[in-house]
Parts: sequence; C-alpha cells; structure tokens
Amino acid sequence: MIRTLAARRLRFLRRLPGAPPGPWARLLCALVAVALVGAAAPPGDVSGLFGAEVRRMPTERRVVALTFNAAWDAEDVPEVLRTLRQRKAPATFFLTGQFAERHPRAARAMAAEHGIGNHSHSHPHFDGLSRAETREQVLRADRAIRRATGTRPLPFFRFPFSAITPRGIARVNALGFADIEFTADTNGYLGTEGGMTVDKAVRRALDALTPGEIVQLHVGTSDQGVRGLDARALPRIIDAVRDRGYRIADLGDLARGKAAR
Repeated sequence: MIRTLAARRLRFLRRLPGAPPGPWARLLCALVAVALVGAAAPPGDVSGLFGAEVRRMPTERRVVALTFNAAWDAEDVPEVLRTLRQRKAPATFFLTGQFAERHPRAARAMAAEHGIGNHSHSHPHFDGLSRAETREQVLRADRAIRRATGTRPLPFFRFPFSAITPRGIARVNALGFADIEFTADTNGYLGTEGGMTVDKAVRRALDALTPGEIVQLHVGTSDQGVRGLDARALPRIIDAVRDRGYRIADLGDLARGKAAR
C-alpha cells in the first residue's frame, strides 16, 4: 500500500511544470515513501506498562477512560457510537477476533472514530492456556481486527473473564501488548436478568471515580441472550463524570507517549 501511494505521488510530480528528472524524482518518491511509513507506524512504546495489570491510567489528573468489550453481537454499537459522538467523548473498544470477523462493518465504524484493543480471538479462559495457545489467541485476533478495520490496533490486550495471571501477562507482554484492565466494571452486561439496572451501572462507575479511572462497559447481547444495559447507561455516566469535574480522556494516549490530560 505504501509503495502504491508513493508511486501515485511520483506520477503526479512528473506531471508538474519543472518536475525533477528521473533520478531526482525517484529520490523524492523514496522520501515520500519514508514519510508515509512513518505516518503509518504503530503507536509508541508501551513497555513501561509491562509486568503488571494496568487498572488505572498513571496520572493524578481528574480524567476517566471509557472502554468497551465487544465479543457478542453488534446491536448496541450504533447507539454507543452516536452517544460518544454527540458528547464528544473518546473511548477504546476491545474486540475479539471473532467479533471482528462476524461484524466487520461495526468494527470499521468503531475504528473510524476510536481506538481498538485486543480481547483475544475466541474469548477463552487464559489461565488454562499454554504459551502456544496464548500466542495463537492474541495474534489471530490481531490479524482479524486488522483485516476488518483496515487499521493498526493499539498495543493493548484485555484478558477475557479477568482470568489474569503473572504468567499470562508475561506472555502477552512478550508479544508486544500491555495488559489493560479496569478500575470499575459497570456490570451492565448482566442485564436485568442478573439483577442490574441502569441506575446501578451508573453508580458502579461513579463509586470508583478516581484520577485515571478506567471504566469497563460492554456492547451487545450475550451468548445467553442477555441484553446489556451499558448503551443506556453511557450518556448518564459521561454527564455525571463531567459534572464531578472530571474529563473523559483517550486511553490511546498511553500508546502515543502522551500523558492523560
């Protein structure tokens, strides 16, 4: 793709009045290609986050990050994206590879406006996986997400079922991914069948309010047919967080070498 874009620019440059001769044009094309590679380079080094499960952003600023797990259907995705757009709030979506394969349009819509993380390929319990199985789950999901979204996902991984072990974290880190977990889970995915309400989901996010909080939400209807409540809770969470003097921060800044501002 990079070479194609560079070649197009070379053809354009050759048509310009006073365009440089062949060798100079080729050199200019090479420089354009280098610039394009830089623009498409993966996010920054996250090795500073290795070795532990990250439960909050490393900051004392009054900021909160919103994250969504996507492993089921895409029913809530349009509503969630619309709410985030209307309230000008960033979020990070952790996709399974199977979700990306089944719902590529939804995956592309998420990636067009927000950061994308890795939530494994098929959502297994990682505490029982071998090193080879862990590698397959992470990298297969990464390939599926890239194909579906046409973008480079963030170097973030979230363990399914919170099945986190030091060994699992080390294996994921060795693949270049930081383990990003959460400060609070709204539990909205349990639905009314699990005794949850929108009020309770909002309250769980607010009860854990602290600088650098990472909130975990979910999209879709579970494999057991439970419709989650997080899409309905989201606007109230954003508004309440801001009313308390906090800002919604972009979790992806951790991968771009930026402090949460």
